[in-house]
Amino acid sequence: MARFAHPYGRRRPAWLSVIFIVCVAFLLWAAQDNLGRGRITGQVVDDAGAPVEAAKVVAVSLQGNAKLEGMTDKKGHFAIVGLGTGAWRITTSKQGYSDGIMDMEVSQLKSNPSVTMRIKKITGAQGLWADKVSQDLLDRANGLIDQGNYDAAIALLQDFQTKYPDIYQVRLNIAIAFMKKGETEKAEAEFNGVLEKIQQVHGDYNKDKVTAVKALTGLGEIALKKGEMDSGQAYFSKALALSPDDEVAAYNVGEILFSSQKVDEAVNYFELAIKIRKDWPTPYQKLGFVYLNKGEYTKSLEYFNKFVALDPANPEIPTVKNIIATIEKMKK
Repeated sequence: MARFAHPYGRRRPAWLSVIFIVCVAFLLWAAQDNLGRGRITGQVVDDAGAPVEAAKVVAVSLQGNAKLEGMTDKKGHFAIVGLGTGAWRITTSKQGYSDGIMDMEVSQLKSNPSVTMRIKKITGAQGLWADKVSQDLLDRANGLIDQGNYDAAIALLQDFQTKYPDIYQVRLNIAIAFMKKGETEKAEAEFNGVLEKIQQVHGDYNKDKVTAVKALTGLGEIALKKGEMDSGQAYFSKALALSPDDEVAAYNVGEILFSSQKVDEAVNYFELAIKIRKDWPTPYQKLGFVYLNKGEYTKSLEYFNKFVALDPANPEIPTVKNIIATIEKMKK
C-alpha cells in the first residue's frame, strides 16, 4: 500500500496544534484582561488604626477587564496575586464600615510596596441601614409587639439600643411596647428620653420633627390615660405646633377640648383635621355629634352623611344611620 508523504515534511501531531492554539488564546486573553504575575499586599485598618478582619479586598484593572479578590486575616493583612502591569483600583469593604478606595500602579518586574487601606466604622442611622442583621432584629421586635409579646419585644429593642446607642428613635418602639403592656411610667420615661436626646443632639425639636411629634403624642396619650386633660392638651398642642399638617394631633386636641366641655374650641380642631385630610372619616363623625349636641341639625346631618359615605364598612354605620333617620324625622 502506498504511503503518502506530507508535502512539507513530517506531519505535526494534531494534539500539539491544539495545545499551541490554547496557549496563544490564553496569552491573548490574559493580555486583554491585564492579568499577569504581579502581587500586592497590605493591611486594612479602621479609623482608630485597629486591624479589620474578614474585610473583602477587590482589585479591578483600569486598563482591562480583570477583577481579582481577597480577604483580610485576623491581623487585617491581605495578598492578591495575578495582576498585570498598569493601573489598578483597590476597593475594601465590610458590613458596618464605609468602603475604602485607592488607585495604584502595579509592576510585574519588581515588588510592589505594601499598602494600608483605612475604612471607617459606620455609626448611628447609617450603621443601621448598613447592618441587615440589625434591621431584621428591629422588624422582629415590631412583629412581637403586634403579636402582644411585649416582654420579648422590649428585650430585643433594648439589645438593639445597646448596639446602636445613637439611634435614639428606637426608644419610641420601646415606649409603645410599655404602653401596650400597661406600664405607663416606663413608657413616659422612654418618650421623655427621646425628647431629651433630640435636644442634646440637635438642640431643637424641629431638627427631628417626626420623632418629636411621635414622642409628644405618646406623652399626650399617657396623660389622657391618667385623666390629666390639661397636660394631655399641652402635649398635643406642642405636637401640632411642630407639625401643623398632623391631622391626628389636631383631632386629639379637639377630642380633649370636647371632653372638657369646650365645644366651640373643639370644633376648630376637628375642622382643622378635616382640612388637613379630607378623606379621614373620624372627625366627620365627631362633628356630627358636636352639632347634634348644639342643636344644629342641618350641619349634624351634613357631617354624619359624609362619615357614612367615606367609611361604609365601619361597624358604627348602623348606629349613625339610625341617628340620621331620627334627625330627619325631627326636622319634618
